Amino acid sequence: MTIPHINFREPKVLVRLALGVLLLANLVVAVFAFHLIGDTPMDLDARLVSVQASLRAANLRLNRSRNLTANMDRSKDEGEKFLASYMTSRRHTYSTILDEFNKLAATAGMKIGDENFALPDPIEGSEDLDMLTVTAHFEGGYAQLMKFVNLVDRSPKFLVIEVLQVAPQAKGDVLDVTIKLDTFVKDDKEGVL
Repeated sequence: MTIPHINFREPKVLVRLALGVLLLANLVVAVFAFHLIGDTPMDLDARLVSVQASLRAANLRLNRSRNLTANMDRSKDEGEKFLASYMTSRRHTYSTILDEFNKLAATAGMKIGDENFALPDPIEGSEDLDMLTVTAHFEGGYAQLMKFVNLVDRSPKFLVIEVLQVAPQAKGDVLDVTIKLDTFVKDDKEGVL
C-alpha cells in the first residue's frame, strides 16, 4: 500500500487544511470557554470569597495584636511609674522609712518609740524587689491611732499594715501600739543596704 502524495498547492487540500486549523482553534477556545481546564467562574468566586474572609480574619488578628501590644506597653510604663513612686530605693530605705514614720506619727499626734527592721526578703518572681518588714512602737490616744492608720493608708510610700496590736496603758486614754508594716524595696544600681 502506498501513501498518496499530497499536493499542498491544490485548493482542495488548502481548504481542508484551513478547516482543520479552524476546527482545532475552535476546540481550544471551547476548552477555555467551557472551563474544561482550570477553574469555573463559580470556583473563582468561591475562592475570592474565601480569600476575602481570610483577609478580614487576618486584619482582626492584626488589630488585636496591635491593641495587646499597646496595652502591654502602657502596663509596662505604668508599672515603672508605680515602682518609681511607691517603692523605696535600697540605698535610702532605712532613712526614707524612718522619715516617713516620724512624719506620720507627728501628723497624727502619736509618740514614736523604737523601730526594728528585719532583713529584706526577696520577692519570688522579681529580680529587683525585696519585702522589708518593720516593727514600730507608738503611744497615743484612739483618735490619734485612727488618724495614723489613715495616714499610713494614704502614704506616698507603699506601706502595708501586717499586724496592729493595741494595748491600753495604766495612764488613762493612752494606748500602746505595735505595728508591723511591710514595705517594698527596689534595687538600685548604685548601692546596697
